Amino acid sequence: MIALSRTGQGFALGALGVVIFAMTLPMTRLAVGDQTDPQLPPAFVTAGRAALAGVLSVLYLLAVRAPWPARRHAPALAVSALGTVLGFPMCLALALRQVDAMHAAVVTGLMPLATAVIGALVLRQRPSAGFWACALAGCALVLGFAAWQGGGAVTAGDGWLLGAVLFTGIGYVAGAKVAAEMPAPQVICWVLVMSLPFTLPAALWFWPTAPARAAAWWGFAYVSLFSMWLGFFAWYRGLALGGLVRVSQVQLVQPFLALLFSVPVLGEKLDAVTLVFALAVIATVIIGKRMPVARSTPVA
Repeated sequence: MIALSRTGQGFALGALGVVIFAMTLPMTRLAVGDQTDPQLPPAFVTAGRAALAGVLSVLYLLAVRAPWPARRHAPALAVSALGTVLGFPMCLALALRQVDAMHAAVVTGLMPLATAVIGALVLRQRPSAGFWACALAGCALVLGFAAWQGGGAVTAGDGWLLGAVLFTGIGYVAGAKVAAEMPAPQVICWVLVMSLPFTLPAALWFWPTAPARAAAWWGFAYVSLFSMWLGFFAWYRGLALGGLVRVSQVQLVQPFLALLFSVPVLGEKLDAVTLVFALAVIATVIIGKRMPVARSTPVA
């Protein structure tokens, strides 16, 4: 058996996390349905997936006898919860009621660049002009694609997707900071446990009153067990082992995987224009990540 280096293990775990997360778009669409055929309420999917994962997290933390997180970690865990438990799932569920999963895959292709921008700001780095040019170009491409599919206007669904991108970057950076000092599985578990007093009552409050197809419940089960829980075991561990900047580049393949998974799961058809826009967005992310980013000089 070939032994992987620390960086190699980080890339492998990061890739596993990306595969799991790429299924989130089609599975969320499966869970919530669309405007013409609604299934589970977006608010229930958001709260319910976090509540179910939170209950599993309590069992996991008890099983491994995990210590309480240090007080200094509380702010970052709270911010991670805001981004990954509340903001991203809710924005994504609301968006996928209005746009298909392939459309969402193109817009959310900005997630790695958003994570890099937020990480640079949090770490007080000074990105180069080229970096910012790529960020603006990526945003312009996404808005152009949204307007093209929206008949000349950006829809509310695109607004929700951009919100999901922002929340993802915030949650990933906060979680990665804690994962550098705490076992990765415990990071997402504590995030989910801290959220339980809010997510569990909300899940019960928004429990669906109308029947939904079995496929919608399978989609909900996937985003609860894998997207909200096990995927972060691999993702945060990968970021901690291989480094946030390096391993986060693996996320570049996530839009492609989401596009491909949407074909068998949802029966969507991949057209050439969507593929071209996806490639263009990913190209701006790749170029942007190669642009120099310098640390700010501390002020005495």
